[in-house]
Formats: sequence, structure tokens, C-alpha cells
Amino acid sequence: MERNDIIDFKALEKELQAALSADEKYQRENAAKLRAVEQRVASYEEFRGIVLASHLKPLERKDKIGGKRTVPWNCHTTQGRTTQDEATEISQEKTCLQPETSAEFCRDWRRYLRSGPERYQALLQLGGPKLGHLFQMDVGFGLLGELLVALADHVRPADRLEVLEVLRSLASTRRFALNLSLMSRTEKDSCRGLFQKLKAMGTPRPVKEGRRQEEQGLEEWPGGLQEEERLLEELLRLYQVD
Repeated sequence: MERNDIIDFKALEKELQAALSADEKYQRENAAKLRAVEQRVASYEEFRGIVLASHLKPLERKDKIGGKRTVPWNCHTTQGRTTQDEATEISQEKTCLQPETSAEFCRDWRRYLRSGPERYQALLQLGGPKLGHLFQMDVGFGLLGELLVALADHVRPADRLEVLEVLRSLASTRRFALNLSLMSRTEKDSCRGLFQKLKAMGTPRPVKEGRRQEEQGLEEWPGGLQEEERLLEELLRLYQVD
């Protein structure tokens, strides 16, 4: 058998586990949405809260107050660990996140990345292609808005192309239009603000003598910037930004 014909069973197993995890997450959240509709919740925020908490399980008798604890309440008081060691470990966890599935990303996103700058840097570190692979099944209810808020609050001119690539990858995921429609008003405002910033960060095109700037087409932009502007125009339509 040729080298190229060898089947990587470990990789196939990892892909299967990722697909099963994504399908389980979708089924769980979809069931939570149906329950929320049946309960006739009073607001979108309440609806969202039910879906985001769909992974939680009720406490068992042994988990309640008075049960035997096998883990210290404050694990950071364990002897032999210093504050500096803990800070170093947490810092490494934040800067070296390499999730292999969407479930791992969601866990790390909410467990380790608490501040906006940390979330923004993590998105750039992973990059558009990696994020597109992680979320090829579904971005997940409520997560798309959080990603856009992190980008909108911290986008920088030097990162413009990287942010556009991230946005393109997110827009290529399944059920993107549905997730976009379920964002809150604040998240939609952040999305609109993000695109306004990205548009303002573009280098102004040169104005030819005797012509106004708005009369010139994209074909007169430099090559790389021209592609960025085409991508931006495409994303404006996909994200339904006026």
C-alpha cells in the first residue's frame, strides 16, 4: 500500500467525535428552544438564557449542601503552589488556546477569556480558516454575537484584513443567517459599528483630476486593497448591514 493510501484512523476518530459533539449540542439547544417557545417566555433575553443554559444538569442529592466534598472549595490554597505559579498557568492557558472542536472553543471562550482584549487576541490567533473549520457545523446559539462584540470593541487598522477573514469564515458556517437573526439589539448595533470602523480604516482611493472620489470604481484601488474592499462589500451584504 502506498504511503498516501494509509488511513489515519486517529484523525478520523477525532473528526467523528467532533461531529457527534456538534450534533449533540445542536439537538440539546434545539430542544431548549422548543421548550422556551412552549413556555411562552416574556422576552428574548429569557429565551436566550434558557438556550445558553441547556447544557446544565440538575444537582443530585450527593452534590447538595452537606454532601461529602472530594475537592477543596478553594483549590488555589493547595500547598506547594504560589500566586505567581497560578498566574503563569492561567496566562499560558489564555495565550495558547488550541481548541479542536467547537465545544472546546466555547468552553475555553467562557472559562479563560473573560476580558474583551483577551477574546479579540484569541480570535486573531486562531484566524479565519481555523474558526471556519471549528464552526463548520454551527457557530452555536448566542456565540456569534459575542464574537462580533469582541471584534467591534477592539478592532485595529493593522488587523483589518485578519478581521475580514474571520468575518468571512463565520459567514460561511451553517445556519449563519439564523444565528444572525437571533442576535440581540446590542449585538446587532456592535456588528453595524464594526463594519463602520472597517470601512473607515480603508485607505482613501486617489482622486483623478476632474473627477470626484465617489465617481471612481474599485478597479482603481491598489491590488491588495482592491480585494479587501471587494471582500468588505460582500460581507456587508452577508451581515445585512446597510
